[in-house]
Amino acid sequence: MGAAVSGLGDGANGSGMGPGLGDIPESCVACVFMYLTPPEICNLARLNRAFRGAASSDSVWESKLPPNYQDLLDLLPAERYQNLSKKDIFALLSRPVPFDQGNKEAWLDRVTGRVCLAVSARGMAITGIDDRRYWNWIPTEESRFNIVAYLQQIWWFEVDGMVKFPFPADTYTLSFRLHLGRFSKRLGRRVCNFEHTHGWDIKPVRFEFSTSDGQRASCEFCLDDTEHDDANGNHKRGCWIDYKVGEFVVSDSEPVTEVRFSMKQIDCTHSKGGLCVDSLFIIPSDLKKHKRRGVLK
Repeated sequence: MGAAVSGLGDGANGSGMGPGLGDIPESCVACVFMYLTPPEICNLARLNRAFRGAASSDSVWESKLPPNYQDLLDLLPAERYQNLSKKDIFALLSRPVPFDQGNKEAWLDRVTGRVCLAVSARGMAITGIDDRRYWNWIPTEESRFNIVAYLQQIWWFEVDGMVKFPFPADTYTLSFRLHLGRFSKRLGRRVCNFEHTHGWDIKPVRFEFSTSDGQRASCEFCLDDTEHDDANGNHKRGCWIDYKVGEFVVSDSEPVTEVRFSMKQIDCTHSKGGLCVDSLFIIPSDLKKHKRRGVLK
């Protein structure tokens, strides 16, 4: 098949053969590209000059951007995006766009162009975070923010936060990314220490969120509940797990959506510890979460 496509690339000019891909007007190619994903467009751009031209068309790439992409650009210094083509703007926004002192990030999914958002543990209000008897900050490449909050031991576990963002119309899933045990690298290998891990199998953690237009969701999970390990036998300890709290619907990017979220286990009859808090994700509900070890619904 590759040879057939290659043979069609230059068209009839000079070959004595019938019309080929090279004879298709660039405007027609651009119309077809409207229905393709960005990776597909970039792959086809290598075929010939008409395809390359269409693959750089502003009209093609503007159709891949969310309607309010300017709101994302406004989070960046103006010199970062001035005079860029729509293709370059898509490439720029498909990389993390930090805001709120770098504690939050927004980006476009590279296949669908839909908006995703993450909040670092540093962007949350964590009870006792400034007391090193309870919490520590751990630098790590396993977090997109390169740092996680590690709980050694506490009686009152509570994490709260809020994000205001002009989400475009879509259905979004909110989830927390957590890890039982402290991890590190030793002689090039990843190792986990569960010395402080306790208390999460006694009572569940309650997860909640609410939006500025009145949508709410809540759920409870025992973070160390070995009776409900997944079918593959993967234990909850020693791996990152996304705890899905629920979904909310945005009908328009205006007014700006405010989302308040929390997770807590405030039963002071027992202590708990040995937990890493990485981040919170708000992602379009039918997008696959890539490079995640587990998702609990």
